[in-house]
Amino acid sequence: MYKLWQKLAAEFIGTFALILAASGSICADQYLHAGGATGFGILGVAVAQGLAISLMVTSLGHISGGHFNPAISIGFWVTKRLSTIETIFYWAAQILGALAAAYFLAAVLPDSIWRPVSLGVTNLAPDFTRMHGMLLEAVLTFFLVFVVFATAVDQKGAFSKIAGFAIGLTITMDILIGGPFTGGSMNPARTLGPAVASNQWTNHGVYWVGPLFGGIVAAVVYDRLFLRDQPPA
Repeated sequence: MYKLWQKLAAEFIGTFALILAASGSICADQYLHAGGATGFGILGVAVAQGLAISLMVTSLGHISGGHFNPAISIGFWVTKRLSTIETIFYWAAQILGALAAAYFLAAVLPDSIWRPVSLGVTNLAPDFTRMHGMLLEAVLTFFLVFVVFATAVDQKGAFSKIAGFAIGLTITMDILIGGPFTGGSMNPARTLGPAVASNQWTNHGVYWVGPLFGGIVAAVVYDRLFLRDQPPA
């Protein structure tokens, strides 16, 4: 049994890796464009984040559950699979990991590269309203948390074999769908880290309300429908 500080360290490292991949890939794409080369676009950004999550869940999921996302942790809390104190600490570790990654990129990358894209902070498309943004983020996060519960919580699922792969594919799918419209965050920490480091707060509330709501609904739905015979320990 791992201690709480070990779980928090895993959440910090995993979230750091996710934001490093998310913001770093967007900055790398910007760098390629600035140099006149063809960037890898949304597909590359989606794959980078999907790979990061796959690797981190596979590496650290057995320690902390591999949340790396307040929207996932709140799903565990609302279904009583994580205590209130643990949830608060998980959120703190995730936010600190996101901040550390964002400030690391701001420190090592040229200002001319990361400032034009605000470190890859998520924002809404010009013709996309905040309500539409919250709804899309909620639905995208619903599928993410649903897959997490199906593979990492359900004892009849396939956690030991394909959880990291399945969760990574879900992240990739969601970004390919939502990236052009909302940035495909699905994770308040993913948006908060770059927002703080770049001081860009436009439509920031969308990325808390939408993902947290979607995460709660997904967790409750899976718990009530499919985990009736697996109550929380």
